[in-house]
Amino acid sequence: MIPVQGYENQTVAVLGMGRSGRAAAKALQAGGAKVIVWDDGPTGRDAADQDGFDLVDLNKAGAFDGVAALIVSPGIPHLYPAPNPVIAAAWAAGVPVDNDISLFFRSFATDDWNGFDTMPRVVAITGSNGKSTTSALTHHILAENGRPTQLAGNIGRGVLDIDPAHDGEVVVLELSSYQTDLARALTPDIAVLTNLSPDHLDRHAGHGGYFAAKRRLFAEGGPDRAVIGIDEPEGQYLANQLAGSLADDRVIRISSGQKLDQGGWSVFARKGFLSEYRKGRQVASIDLRGIAGLPGAHNHQNACAAYAVCRALGLGPRGIEAALQSYPCLPHRSQVVGQRNGVTFVNDSKATNVDSAAKALQAFKSIRWICGGLQKEGGLDGLLPHTGSVQKAYVIGREAESFARDLQGVDAQICTTMEAAVAAAAADAQHGEVVLLAPACASFDQYDDFEQRGDAFTAAVQKVVSEG
Repeated sequence: MIPVQGYENQTVAVLGMGRSGRAAAKALQAGGAKVIVWDDGPTGRDAADQDGFDLVDLNKAGAFDGVAALIVSPGIPHLYPAPNPVIAAAWAAGVPVDNDISLFFRSFATDDWNGFDTMPRVVAITGSNGKSTTSALTHHILAENGRPTQLAGNIGRGVLDIDPAHDGEVVVLELSSYQTDLARALTPDIAVLTNLSPDHLDRHAGHGGYFAAKRRLFAEGGPDRAVIGIDEPEGQYLANQLAGSLADDRVIRISSGQKLDQGGWSVFARKGFLSEYRKGRQVASIDLRGIAGLPGAHNHQNACAAYAVCRALGLGPRGIEAALQSYPCLPHRSQVVGQRNGVTFVNDSKATNVDSAAKALQAFKSIRWICGGLQKEGGLDGLLPHTGSVQKAYVIGREAESFARDLQGVDAQICTTMEAAVAAAAADAQHGEVVLLAPACASFDQYDDFEQRGDAFTAAVQKVVSEG
C-alpha cells in the first residue's frame, strides 16, 4: 500500500466503493486522514460497511462541512454527460475534487528514496486501444530483464494498492481517459499514447474532449520522455507540441505501417518487422511475425510502444527481443482459447469499439466473425472497409438484427446468444480458418463487462472442442 501524504488529521471524502475507491480510502487512512465514504449503490455501501468505513450520505446538506477533499472513483461522471450530484455539491462547497491517480503521484516518493542508488521510475500508458497489452508487455520485458517492476492502474492492482518502491523499480501504469481527465497531479517519468479513436464520447462531450483528457497526461506534468503513436492526427499534433524539433529525442515517435526514418528517435513496424531509428539511421530490427502472443499489426504497434519505453529505460534490443518472444498475451485480447480440426478460436472480447475490431479483423486471413452487442456512437462505417477477410459474421446481442443489417456486403447470421454463435461458426469453419470474437461493441446488453463476455466465449469454445 502507498500511504497518502498531505491529509494527516484532515477529513477526506471518497465517492464510489469499487476497487479503486476502497483502495484509496485505505491508503488515506494509512496516511493519517479521517475518511468518510459514500456510494450511490447499495452494493458499494455494503462493501464499505464490511470494511468498517464511516458511511456518510454526501448528498445531504452540510455533508462537506470540514471536508478537505473529495476523491472520486473513475466510473463516476464528473462533468459530462452531467456531473454526479455529490461532485456538484463539492464544487458548491469549494471542496477540491480529485482521484486516486493524483493521490498516487503526490505520495509515491518518500524520504526512503534518499538511500536508493537508482531512483524509481513511473511509466504511464494511455490510448484508445492497446494500452493494456502495451502496459503488460512493458512490465513483462522489464521483469524478464531483471528490473524490479509493478503493474497497476486500469489493469491489475489499484495504484494505491501496490507496494512501496524498491531501489531502481519501474512502476507501469495503465491509465484510462476517466483517470487522466480528473487527476490534479500527473507526473510520470515516461508517458505513452498508443493511438486515438472515437470512444467514451458521451463521457467527454465528443472526440475533442476525449483527446483533451488523454493529452493531460503529457501537458500537466511534463514527462521526461514521451512515446507517441503518430498514426492519427492527434498523435502527430501532440508529438509536434512536445518536441523542440524533429531531432528532439525527448519524443519517441511510433507507428504501425509508416516508415519513420527522417530523423530523431522513432520505432515503427512494417510487414512484421520492428525497426528502431535514431538520427536517420537504423540501430535495431526485430522480426515480430513468429511471436504467438503478438499477432497482427495492432499488436505490432503495441510492441513498438513497449520497445520504445524499455529502450528509454536503458534496456538493450537483444534483451527486449528475447522477452517479446516469451510474452503470453493478455486474456480477452487476441487470446487463442482453443483449436479443433485446424480451426483456431481467438478471444478478442476487449475489441469493444469499431477501431479495435477493425484491427483484429486485419490480423487473420480467413475469419468466422462473432460480433455484436451494445453499439457505440458512430455506427459501423469505419469497420466495413476491413471486412474483406470475413467469410461470415455471427451476430450476438439484443441488437443483433439491426447490427446485421448494418454489415453491408457481409454474409451475416443472427445468433443472439454466444453459445449459438460459437456452435454455428465452428460448424461452418474450414481448416486454416479462425473463429474470432471481436464484438466492436460494449457488452452491457448481455454481460457485466467484456471479461464476462470473453469467458462466455471461452466456455462455449471448450464445449465445442470437447465434443470433437
